[in-house]
Amino acid sequence: MTTAVLVAFVAASGLAEGWKDDCQVLKFGVLSGENEKDRIVRYTPLVTFLEAELGIEVEIFTAGNYDGVIQALGADQIEIARLGSCSYAAAYSATNGGVVPTLTDVKKDGTTGYYCIVGSRCDSGIKSLDDAEGKVHAFADPESTSGYAVPYWNMVNKENTVPEEFFGTVTFGGSHEADVQGVYNGTFDTAATYQNNDFNGIYQRMETKGMIEPGQICKVWQSPEIATGPWTFRKNLPEAMIEDVTVALEKFVTADVEGFKLYSSFDPEDDNPKVGFQRVDAERYQWIVDMRAWIKKQRRAGS
Repeated sequence: MTTAVLVAFVAASGLAEGWKDDCQVLKFGVLSGENEKDRIVRYTPLVTFLEAELGIEVEIFTAGNYDGVIQALGADQIEIARLGSCSYAAAYSATNGGVVPTLTDVKKDGTTGYYCIVGSRCDSGIKSLDDAEGKVHAFADPESTSGYAVPYWNMVNKENTVPEEFFGTVTFGGSHEADVQGVYNGTFDTAATYQNNDFNGIYQRMETKGMIEPGQICKVWQSPEIATGPWTFRKNLPEAMIEDVTVALEKFVTADVEGFKLYSSFDPEDDNPKVGFQRVDAERYQWIVDMRAWIKKQRRAGS
């Protein structure tokens, strides 16, 4: 290696490591799809791995709702967040494009999507969306992809059903688990949540965790496939930092197999589990950004 090349290599290496001088703590946000205790447990192995791999402290940031994580990202209070598709779109809009998606989950069959479902108690007599007319329906959170944006858009544009006119009451449960718990307890007749397939989803996980009895929640409607949300960085971060953390996330999959299983809520009965990450860019989620803009326009028109 010539002196000039060596100097250039050392300089480039110095620049690549330089971001750590200004970032002693890496904070990443996690959405409120499940209770805070379970969120912390599920992400702790990833925190441990990232600290060892990157050589800096890593902290999990949680909030009571989706908007808390989105605001923290926009206010430069956290560096990265694990977002859903619609919460990514919300962050993209709130920051005027000031966020960068890098990775999404990929399943065994190579797909990178999931589904919104509407669930009801199996003994409610509600077998389809039509049966829920005049009933109490809960969405999860206004910034949730599968808990609000996708079901709302599909109900209006595909099912010719305006939720505020069709249901007797429309409300927000606050999270996916709260939605399912509300249906289970009889507070809501129907609620929007998500699943990867008929064996792996929010209510199935709640059954496994003993939060609800098995066989009490039934699916009465399912959306087309939704693109899984991305790991999202602030765009104003150093490019080297974004790449280094992204690479570390990719390494986590094989470096800590049991940790990744916990992160991905692995179910041995699931024939198509999450097996890693796939690189993504902003173009992948543009339709979600456009859909969210449509929903905001509908809200303004109805106000």
